[in-house]
Amino acid sequence: MFMLIQNFDIYFTKLMYPLKWDILSKIMIFFTRLGDHGLIWILLSLLLLFFRKTRKLGILSLFSLAICSIIVNVTLKPLVARSRPFEEIEGIILLVKTPLDRSFPSGHTAASFAMVYIFFRYSRKFFIPVFITAILISFSRLYLNLHYPSDVAAGLLIGLSSGFLGEKAYKCLMEYLKGSKGK
Repeated sequence: MFMLIQNFDIYFTKLMYPLKWDILSKIMIFFTRLGDHGLIWILLSLLLLFFRKTRKLGILSLFSLAICSIIVNVTLKPLVARSRPFEEIEGIILLVKTPLDRSFPSGHTAASFAMVYIFFRYSRKFFIPVFITAILISFSRLYLNLHYPSDVAAGLLIGLSSGFLGEKAYKCLMEYLKGSKGK
């Protein structure tokens, strides 16, 4: 099964590589940089903390991003240690700085879809812009040959799961705090 996925990943990456247009490359570089280190999502979460009306959304987002980071960066990337497409496929020239970490799963995608989950559940008003940004960040990772499709797919699933787990962690904490106030 792994070889089937790997073969598809390599086929897709080789198919995508020649499809580069100057303006699209600039847009994809912008969105990849936007997602670097989850910074856009962390800054958005911190901004949400400043306003009483959005504070819960900010806390939920930070919980989800923290869980996501532990799953992706602390656990899976070192454990799986998958090489990136540009390391495996000859002739790929990167349009961005070479990432230092491993390929599987896509941390950019995971962080983005953790936010998609939280905004879908708690802020339908801003869900569409968050969703579109997440899609563009995720696609940029494929377009720029920084990830295989299975890295991005796994990142999407991990992100959604991290959003769910962040939501559960928040609810458990609130229950605990509510219970400790009554004692």
